Amino acid sequence: MFVSRSVFGVIFLASLLLFPVNAIRLFTEKVTSSGGDETERESDLFMKFAEAPEYHNGPECPVLAEESLLCDPSVVHIAMTIDPEYLRGSTAAIHSVVKHSSCPENVFFHLIASDSSFVNANDLTQIVKSAFPSLSFKVYVFQENLVRNLISSSIRQALDSPLNYARSYLADIFEACVERVIYLDSDTIVVDDTQKLWRITLTGSRTIGAPEYCHANFAKYFTGEFWSDPELSRVFEGKRPCYFNTGVMVMDLARWREGDYTRKIERWMRIQKEKRIYKLGSLPPFLLVFGGDVEAIDHRWNQHGLGGDNLVNSCRSLHPGPVSLLHWSGRGKPWVRLDAGRPCPVDFLWAPYDLHK
Repeated sequence: MFVSRSVFGVIFLASLLLFPVNAIRLFTEKVTSSGGDETERESDLFMKFAEAPEYHNGPECPVLAEESLLCDPSVVHIAMTIDPEYLRGSTAAIHSVVKHSSCPENVFFHLIASDSSFVNANDLTQIVKSAFPSLSFKVYVFQENLVRNLISSSIRQALDSPLNYARSYLADIFEACVERVIYLDSDTIVVDDTQKLWRITLTGSRTIGAPEYCHANFAKYFTGEFWSDPELSRVFEGKRPCYFNTGVMVMDLARWREGDYTRKIERWMRIQKEKRIYKLGSLPPFLLVFGGDVEAIDHRWNQHGLGGDNLVNSCRSLHPGPVSLLHWSGRGKPWVRLDAGRPCPVDFLWAPYDLHK
């Protein structure tokens, strides 16, 4: 995908005219004053969403019964979190998936919401339906108390949200018949057919697949205390672990359940509470459990880092080569920068999928 910068502005302006706008009711948010009194105020975060165009299957797509999609292994299953802060990103990501899918009616979205959100699962369901009337999806509720006491503070507060850790519990949250999913972060845009990603084989006993970055300094993701402790660091003995970003993963949930990987991740989080062996949120436990045993996927499926790094909101360019997925990992988010009038050039690639008007 190569688009000149001169075309970016035209794309953005055209996107404002393409979609009809549906009004979404105001939501009530609880606010605690400095004196400790709890009051309610209305939030207009979801005031207006556009209805996305209706995308249909091509002639080569199998005709599947809508009521069977949830458990159908031939359907592309997408897992994402959904919450008020990132809802605008989530809807744009969903829009991008169905727009570029060869069989959009054969995609099922598993959306995970927090049980502590001021917007409940029923309201989130109505919001998604208003933007995507024909979308096949289900909103699940993640019980944050499962992980709240296991979380250690990281280098950025946003990384400490319990919902960030829901990706470790998908095998428990979803129905047992859901045996494979593509997990996507809410700050991604897909510009290719997810059927291609879905068809990737996880060889041997591998449980997850993701683009790996073996040139990255893997040691920096863990503290000196970790590397100096032979009992801990031997987890990588005999392996060649590489950094991978957990914002885009193909996950075999059947193998995940067999290997009880949620409990293995929780074990490392408990060790972290005692010894501070890493500093970066939900990523390091995945590196500890799966590092050196990940199915390597082409880098085109995660052009990450477009939001800058974890501390600085900076503009970054696309890496050379083909692109199938854009990922605004890092501090800067495209909807925030566009609203502030300080967008980066790559943010105009996100704008056409934005349904919040």
